[in-house]
Amino acid sequence: MSTHVATVVWTRGEQRFTDNAYSRRHELRFDGGQVVPGSSSPHVVKVPYSDPAAVDPEEAFVASLAACHMLWFLSLAAAAGCCVDHYADHAEGVMRPDTDGKPWLATVTLRPAVSYAGEVQPTRAEEEALHHAAHAECFLARSVRSEVRCEPVWAA
Repeated sequence: MSTHVATVVWTRGEQRFTDNAYSRRHELRFDGGQVVPGSSSPHVVKVPYSDPAAVDPEEAFVASLAACHMLWFLSLAAAAGCCVDHYADHAEGVMRPDTDGKPWLATVTLRPAVSYAGEVQPTRAEEEALHHAAHAECFLARSVRSEVRCEPVWAA
């Protein structure tokens, strides 16, 4: 078992806040030291309160699913003796209203394009099987149904 940590930090600064006119820009901090600018989606909260240049939670979710699939695909392709030369995925998530009218990320479509080097070139059926296996192994794709818990930390 392993634990994965990300820290999300937002600070009000000089903004009034209670008028709802505050910046949604924040930082996503990862345990390896990487800091990524985050924000709400400008589709949800309009500019200037959102930063379109920052990563929004929906984009991060789509990217995480695409990256997990890719990492499993690369591993499985290597085990099959296929030398992947290039992998690019233009993944897309689509928000739709749920039965209660609230939006949710209803579909995530991965569109991986893979090229190979060397003599072992998989057939289309073999590549499809590799993608199917990668999807079955991807921790995140298998976790989409997972429970999301909220455990607030209270100040002493």
